[in-house]
Amino acid sequence: MSLETTSFKGKPVELLEELPGVNQDAFDFTFVKTDLSESSLYDFDGKVKVLIAVPSLDTGICQRETRQFNERLNDKKGVVGIVVSKDLPFAMKRFCETEGLNNIVSASDFRYLDFTREYGTEMVDGPLKGLSARAVFVVDQNNKIRYVELTPDVIAEPDYDKVMAAVDQLL
Repeated sequence: MSLETTSFKGKPVELLEELPGVNQDAFDFTFVKTDLSESSLYDFDGKVKVLIAVPSLDTGICQRETRQFNERLNDKKGVVGIVVSKDLPFAMKRFCETEGLNNIVSASDFRYLDFTREYGTEMVDGPLKGLSARAVFVVDQNNKIRYVELTPDVIAEPDYDKVMAAVDQLL
């Protein structure tokens, strides 16, 4: 039963389940890096983690969001931005290399679907069914969720200032 919704171009879209909330433990998840090796959230213990869930880096909005976070996280020591989508690692690598995005980690959820299932961001209906809704989670150094934002529409960008304020409170 879906407990959470967003929309796509104004039309309601149900999500797999309710997103985890502030002060909950962050679920560990395994993802595939651009070199096809695997990593997990808990590999970044001791750092503030900004989990950036996007439907696909093949869309302009997702690309703009990824560029924004790459730039805004540039001078943040002890912080890692992790962009999660179901895009293949090859496509994620190509985009990030072409754009010179070095301040984020590309995390492909194509193999295990851990992130979209554990964090409830998988869209279960609508034209983008199966992909992740647009959401941001800020996770502290001890893997507690300290900020959650699900955009009201998949085509809307998150509130970057609020995300960065949440990051700054943890530094």
